Amino acid sequence: MSSIPSIQFNTNIFKLEYLVGMHYLLIPKKIVEQLGGKLSNRLICTINETLMFQCGLVALGDGDAYISLNAKRLKQLGLKAGSCASVALKKDNSKYGMPMPEELNELLNQDKEGEQRFNLLSPGKQRYIIQYVNTVKIRNYVLIEQLC
Repeated sequence: MSSIPSIQFNTNIFKLEYLVGMHYLLIPKKIVEQLGGKLSNRLICTINETLMFQCGLVALGDGDAYISLNAKRLKQLGLKAGSCASVALKKDNSKYGMPMPEELNELLNQDKEGEQRFNLLSPGKQRYIIQYVNTVKIRNYVLIEQLC
């Protein structure tokens, strides 16, 4: 995939039946194959040339995969289940597949044992911790903004 700068295609948005409020972009088998056939690749997804985010593929069955879309992203795009979307996917070459919060990076720089333990975690667990720290950081920022 590294030789392919971006794969562009049109796909539909569907509703995930087992997760309330969650939707997904269908990634057909032929696109999964163009991406190297691996679901472990981290990607940068651009939808309708307006919304860009880091993501990964989840197996859907029969070689197809999906990228989940939450309500906030759907609202930003003005889309809903059944809508067609123009999608561009390219390999994400960043270290973690998502931005590392400055606070967590500084903590790991100061705590070498903690950094060693963090580095022993699977990439998925590392991303979970990064996402959790980002969520707490955003919530605290909103709370502080409301108090001012």
